[in-house]
Amino acid sequence: MDPDRLIVLGYAAVLGALALFGAHRLALLRRFRWSSRPAPGGARAGGPRPCVTVQLPLFNERTVAARLIRAAGALDWPRERLEIQVLDDSTDETRDVVDREVAALRERGIAAEVLRRDDRRGFKAGALEAGTRVARGELLCIFDADFVPPPDFLERLVPTFDDPRVGMVQARWEHLNRGDSALTRAQSTLLDGHFVIEHTVRHGMGWFFNFNGTAGIWRRRAIEEAGGWQHDTLTEDLDLSYRAQLAGWRFVYAPQVAAPAEVPPDIAAFKSQQHRWAKGSVQVARKLVGRILRAELPVRVKLEALAHLTGNAGYPLVLALAVLLPPALATQEQLPGWVHLALFALCTLSVLLFYERSQRALGRSRWQRLRDVPAAISLGIGMCVSQTRAVLEGLRRETGSFRRTPKRGEGAEGDLYRAHLSGLPGVELLLAAWFAWGVVGALRAGSWGSLPFLLLFFSGFAWVGALSLGAWARRAR
Repeated sequence: MDPDRLIVLGYAAVLGALALFGAHRLALLRRFRWSSRPAPGGARAGGPRPCVTVQLPLFNERTVAARLIRAAGALDWPRERLEIQVLDDSTDETRDVVDREVAALRERGIAAEVLRRDDRRGFKAGALEAGTRVARGELLCIFDADFVPPPDFLERLVPTFDDPRVGMVQARWEHLNRGDSALTRAQSTLLDGHFVIEHTVRHGMGWFFNFNGTAGIWRRRAIEEAGGWQHDTLTEDLDLSYRAQLAGWRFVYAPQVAAPAEVPPDIAAFKSQQHRWAKGSVQVARKLVGRILRAELPVRVKLEALAHLTGNAGYPLVLALAVLLPPALATQEQLPGWVHLALFALCTLSVLLFYERSQRALGRSRWQRLRDVPAAISLGIGMCVSQTRAVLEGLRRETGSFRRTPKRGEGAEGDLYRAHLSGLPGVELLLAAWFAWGVVGALRAGSWGSLPFLLLFFSGFAWVGALSLGAWARRAR
């Protein structure tokens, strides 16, 4: 077969597969309704308040540990009904910070304790499992190290558990360092799409959605009946979420309650975080898809669960599209123009509308949307190389190691942790050069309609590649 025809057929096939992801986003958008009404608040008048254990899993978090523990101690809840567990697996000076801050809480009459293990077996899931065994609370509230929960967090969310069917309630994330750089703004925009649109629609439609590992409250019995915290995947939160909902527990999303946290401050930390999330979601899909298909659930619930758990399959498709796009555009006369335009519009415009709508719901200005949404899409494209590797690793049997994401917090520049940066930035920079060649070819051919798409891919790979090269050079010094 003619090589040009093979390229065009491959390009059309990849675009068609990506169009399914685009159609799914548009379906979510069509169902999306954003309410500005306040979230649940106020405990039942005259009723007993449940005992809440606040769990703070930590591992080498000297720049944020004190801030987190102080915020947990400031939660507005009756002291006799509140317990704080610091699940500290740290091996550095974080241990001293934790001991000092926990002692200060105890002096104020707050029941706070530090739990340390002999090893990090099971990583975060293992720490939560150990803490849950000795926790006093019937409700377990979890915060990661970089979060700063507002004082009324428990007051606003605990009443949700007046419904005995509720097993978990999740709050929305906000971003403390959104404005630090173009990278943090783009990351925040990507997360907003998940928390503003995906969670809202899935909860509203009665579909499965997930606890995000932090800024949520669990009913202890729901964890136990689902089989407890397990550590055979890197996303123990996603795994437990689906097992609990398969066991019949109802989840609630409260988007009007927001818990501020940090997004990764640099590309190495961001890649490490996203690699773990993508690899873990594939592992959970391998583990649970069979159970989901066999469960007595409505077909629409099963289909959305499959779409959710396999969403990261889009990254290998984007990488394939990146390889095929420049030569396909050079031979596009073999593909009807309306087919090319329809498929690419479904793939690209659906993403643009998705993130623009989430930013508009949050009250972001037109200028902020014009600046941040294209940057978020560009960042997502540039991440497809490292994320494809994560997806492929998730198909293997071994679980892998849980690498925590470094946070900036209150640390000075010299005190910051460094993220592990795997892979070489050369692949992304080669793809940037590939698209630069495509841009030159489009200019020579007068193919003006293809330029926005080519420039979007070029900017994504050039941006991520340059940031990765800088991080790699700093580590080499």
